Amino acid sequence: MPGMEKLPIEETLEDSPQTRSLLGVFEEDAAAISNYTNQLYNAMKRIYDAQNELSAATHLTSKLLKEYEKQRFPLGGDDEVMTSTLQQFAQVIDELSSCHAVLSTQLADAMMFSITQFKEKDLKEMLTLSEVFALASNDHDMAINKYSRLSKRKENEKIKLEATEDLYTSRKKQHQTMMHYFCALNTLQYKKKIALLEPLLGYMQAQINFFKMGSEHMTQQLEEFLTNIGASVQGVRREMETELETMHQTIQDLEVASDSLYLPDPDTKIFNINRNLTRKTGYMNTRHKTRLVSSTWERHYYFTQGGNLMRQARGDVAGGLVMDLDNCTVMAVDCEDRRYCFQITAFDGKKAAVLQAESKKECEEWIATINNISKRIYLSENPEELAARVNQSALEAVTPSPSFQQRHEIARPTVSHSRPHPSRTSSSNSLGSESPALSAVSLDSIVAPDTPIQFDIISSVSEDLSNQAKTSGQGTRRTNPFGESGEPKTEESEESILHQLFIVRFLGSMEVKANENSDVICETMRQIIAARAIHNIFRMTESHLLVTGDCLKLIDPQTQITRLRFPLQNVVLCATHKENKRLFGFVLHTGGGRIEGRPVSVCYVFESNNEGEKICDSVGLGKQIAFHSEMDRRTTDKQKELDREKERQLKELNKQKQIEKDLEEQSRLIAASSRPNQTSGEGQFVPVGNSSQSEDSDAGDDGKKKKELEA
Repeated sequence: MPGMEKLPIEETLEDSPQTRSLLGVFEEDAAAISNYTNQLYNAMKRIYDAQNELSAATHLTSKLLKEYEKQRFPLGGDDEVMTSTLQQFAQVIDELSSCHAVLSTQLADAMMFSITQFKEKDLKEMLTLSEVFALASNDHDMAINKYSRLSKRKENEKIKLEATEDLYTSRKKQHQTMMHYFCALNTLQYKKKIALLEPLLGYMQAQINFFKMGSEHMTQQLEEFLTNIGASVQGVRREMETELETMHQTIQDLEVASDSLYLPDPDTKIFNINRNLTRKTGYMNTRHKTRLVSSTWERHYYFTQGGNLMRQARGDVAGGLVMDLDNCTVMAVDCEDRRYCFQITAFDGKKAAVLQAESKKECEEWIATINNISKRIYLSENPEELAARVNQSALEAVTPSPSFQQRHEIARPTVSHSRPHPSRTSSSNSLGSESPALSAVSLDSIVAPDTPIQFDIISSVSEDLSNQAKTSGQGTRRTNPFGESGEPKTEESEESILHQLFIVRFLGSMEVKANENSDVICETMRQIIAARAIHNIFRMTESHLLVTGDCLKLIDPQTQITRLRFPLQNVVLCATHKENKRLFGFVLHTGGGRIEGRPVSVCYVFESNNEGEKICDSVGLGKQIAFHSEMDRRTTDKQKELDREKERQLKELNKQKQIEKDLEEQSRLIAASSRPNQTSGEGQFVPVGNSSQSEDSDAGDDGKKKKELEA
């Protein structure tokens, strides 16, 4: 006999739509077998009950056997051996249709017993198992829905334990019922042949015994044929018993091995999370927004197919496309009413899906799998090996830091006890491809070894509010954690001719050495994204990036408070990723001084909605505006300085003229005072000594007055 189609008992716990579809085929086949068996049973019953109508009943049996090849059995339509065997039986029965009636006892023992057992026992048992399985499946669906509705907040432990216990019991009941149901359906394919062949064999043996004296109808060829059929039936029986024993052993092994898998949320310390997967399947809940606030959740079967995420409802023959995972982003999100949720955003940012996994382990494995698929690792010959190598090399290439304070402490030149940095040249399989210029230069000349990574934005506004009570009354100016000093807004910045707003998500920042070309930004992107994937940091802070003519501002979209401000004169480089244009970054000279004779430079990396190049163009335009504004300011300052110098020189000239005028007036006064003395001296004698003394006193007075005027 050819190999039988079987239901996979090993896949009963997963309960995938493919398995359910295959189960539907077997159930249709069982219904067809039941229908056909009832007809054959009625025919043989007519042979048994109506000996007088033996000829007609035998003819009907022969007719039914001939119609077997016309039956549309989903699993046995191509069984040519079975069809040819039944055709030969039909011919023989036609030849014996005119014989005497078979003895009732022989017919009851040899023909009616086996087919009655098959009809009354096997088929009814199949129907009972079908009903029990349907009830178990419904109970499991109700239990999983009840468990999925558990809130992530701290709820009543009694409710949580009841939901967990109900889900454990229903899942175990469904799994065990399904395994036995599959076993019965697989066994039915063997019993079908036995139930069809054994009564016919008994019938023929009864005919041979009854017509032993009239064996002229029974030729030697027919006896050999019957012998072969008997041997074939025994072979099918032995095969069925072997397969049944194997399935029972498989059921026992699976029951023992699957006991821990019945728990809906297994402990990740016991069951390790596989982060190297490039294919994954399983049930998840999908969120659908019905209104502005409310939403509904539907349970579907999800699986990855190449670079696509597929979804299939129970009962569907094939799955449908949900999203293209190439260059997508995935991150864990917080939902108010659900746990273990994550969001997948398409590469263009226009399509997003929020899914809920059953456990923390499933959630993290789904995130890791989608992240590996987004890098197109599945296109390689050994995707899981390549994913493991990429994750390992990325783990060796980065050392993330939780805060900027630790980063600045490590970056100080006084620190000398730093651990040996790992090699960076082994991480060539991460995001993006390195340019030839970058491969020819050591990565240590671009990014400093042991450089920590900052994944969150530390807003200067929150720290100012917390320190407001301590710093009240002081005129000091605060420096934010990124190294830029807080400056008050000026009218020039408020009246800037450039105002462009973009929605961005902050990925991370780290200190860099070189800032001459865009390779340093690409390398920083690679290390930050690899570090996020390794350390399961998928949450990103969304902000509004405002590009003006003098600075870049990160604004909180809800409170409209400026989180950070980057002066454009400090931005030395801005570029996008060479392959993923949604990623962009810029290098900023900070105000933290110099390290090893070079200025401290920090590279900031963001993700936008397919606007990376537009943002870089806006930054370049802003730098041009800032440059021209600075040149205009310098020209204005220089002109003001020239005007002040001219005014100073004019004042000096006026002062000199005033001094000269005063001296001339003093000389005129002295000359006028000396004329009366000369007039009185014409009629009197004036001694020589007295004349000289008066001249000396006049000269002394003139000198004092001159000094006073000069002073």
